This record gives sequence, structure tokens and C-alpha cells, in this order.
Amino acid sequence: MRVLGIESSCDETACAIVELIEDTAQNGAAFGEAVPPLWVRADVVASQIELHNRWGGIVPEIAARHHIKNVLPTLDSALQQAGIQLGDIEGIAVTRGPGLVGALLVAVQVGKALAFARGLPLIGVNHLEGHLLAAYLCETEGQKRPPLPHLALLVSGGHTALVHVRGLGDYSVLGSTSDDAAGEAFDKVGKILGLGYPAGPHIDRLAEHGNPSAFRFPRAMTGRKRGLQLSFSGLKTAAAMLLAHRPTPQGHELADFCASFQAAIVEQLQRKTALALDQLGPGIGAVVVSGGVACNRGLRASLANLCRERGIDFFAAKPRWCADNAAMIAAAGALRLRRGERSDEFLNATATLPLSA
Repeated sequence: MRVLGIESSCDETACAIVELIEDTAQNGAAFGEAVPPLWVRADVVASQIELHNRWGGIVPEIAARHHIKNVLPTLDSALQQAGIQLGDIEGIAVTRGPGLVGALLVAVQVGKALAFARGLPLIGVNHLEGHLLAAYLCETEGQKRPPLPHLALLVSGGHTALVHVRGLGDYSVLGSTSDDAAGEAFDKVGKILGLGYPAGPHIDRLAEHGNPSAFRFPRAMTGRKRGLQLSFSGLKTAAAMLLAHRPTPQGHELADFCASFQAAIVEQLQRKTALALDQLGPGIGAVVVSGGVACNRGLRASLANLCRERGIDFFAAKPRWCADNAAMIAAAGALRLRRGERSDEFLNATATLPLSA
């Protein structure tokens, strides 16, 4: 089954073609429903980073207008990259939410039009489910895929959550951020530092050369009574207040500041992941990290070390599939189409959407 995925939830116009191949070997899926290989045949992203960089964040109206401009050329590029025609597509998956409604409508309307014109099955995909499934995307033979069930840490610019993944559509959100997402904290503090947008990758690069103990930042949501809830607003405010009373760090001091700030975020994410593993017990054989912040090298190293200590596997999607992309949307869509699910002509965009929907 070849599925076209279209993503336009925020500032990335993306089209991808993913081919689902039935696999009776289960490929290491220890429990629950095995996820068959999801081969990425094409993956094209038209980024708007440079466009929004001057404002230090996304301007929704501008994002929507550029999605309209970019979506058809991006689709053509994906078909060319896959070496196929539109007539070779067997299903269409579009992001229906959560996200910016004006932006989401572009993918939804284009997908509905193509499905109607070609008589193809259409499925609306939850953007967060796409992130959860990104680690299953394949490029090489024999690629190991996460077992089911597993613990997922979904960490991005708009979302931070710990999710118990038992199977496709069978998710339990164990804990989420009470305020800001981790990615938002990175971007807001990076903006104050003058690092540009998105700031997370800049902070990560600078942190590699800094001392994580040079600046003292609070560790939020400590103690088991806090459960699995997360919080990054206080940390963001602490960093902003510190910068408000001193010259903007430069050189080695900037690297130290970034390393210290990043360490505070990573520590909370690692600590809460460990607590979630404790609560779920020995039936969990892997941790999967997904979302844009999953590209952060400090976070990956910390989680990999945690999994090594626990004797379980660690999985993370390739960096280009951690950020918003259409391959993960096509993958989620292919799996739901395989189960016989379909969206009708009334499919619409929605700004908020529970993960289980």
C-alpha cells in the first residue's frame, strides 16, 4: 500500500510517500499488534524557518499563506523523488490536528480534493500519533523497530508528554506538561539570548562546549508526590530573570549558560521517564523518544544511558523525522487505512485533538 502523507500543522509544508509492506515475522514486536515495515519512498519538506526567523516565532497567517503556495510544488517533488505518478497512490493521509487551524486546513483541503478526484481512501491523522510512530519508519533492510508495549516520551515545541503505547490507537497519557512544553522553553530563552528561531538546535550546539554546572537553575516537579506531570514555565522564567539582570552572555559564558539551561530540562525529562518506567513495571521493554526536541543530543544521551542502566532498548527516529514531517503522517495513515478506517467528506481541521482520537 502506497500512501501519500500531507502535513501542514505549523510552519513546515511537507509531503511524503510511505509504502506499507506486510510482515508476518513480527520483527521483534514482543506484545500487542506488530507494526509492519513502513518504507519511506519520498520525503520532502518546504521549511518556513527563514520566513519566521525575523519575528522569533510562528506568525499563523503568514504560515497558512505559504502553505498554500508550497503544497502543490512539494507534492510534485515527492512524486518525482519516489519515481511514481499520482495514479500509483493507493491512499491519502492528512494531518487534521492539533495545530494552527489556518495552516491545517491546507493539508486537509488538498487531501480531500485529491481523494475525491482520484476515488482514493482518505484518513485524517492526529499529528501526535504521527510523532509516536516516527521511530517505525524504515530505510534499510533489517532495521530494528520498537516492541509493543513501550514507553514514549513525546517532546516538541508544543507538546511534552509521557505515553504508554500498547498498540495503534491504544495510548495512555501518563503525564504531560502543566504549562510550557520543553521545546517552547528552549525557543523562548533562545530568543532572549538572540540565537534566532528555532533556538533549540543552537542551544544544543553551544551546550556541547559548556559547563552544565556553571549556572544554577531550578529542578522543577521534584518528589514523587508530583507524579508524572512536568513543568518548564518556572525554568524559563528563572532564565529570563537571570538574563534581565546581567549583560547577555557571550563566548564561553554563553556556552556555559546554554549547557546549564539544557541540563535542567534534560534532567527533568530523564527523571520523569525513569519514574514512568517504575510505575509501569517490568512489562516495558523499550523507551522511544519522539518530537522535535528528540533531536537534542544531550537528551538522547541521557535517555540512552537510562535505558542501558535498566537493561531495556532505546529508540529514537532519525533527526529529520523528529521534526514535523509528512512521512510520519503517511505512516500513521497507512496503518489506520490497513485497519479499514476511513474519513469522510466532512473531515475538518481542529486546533486541539486528544491523542486517543
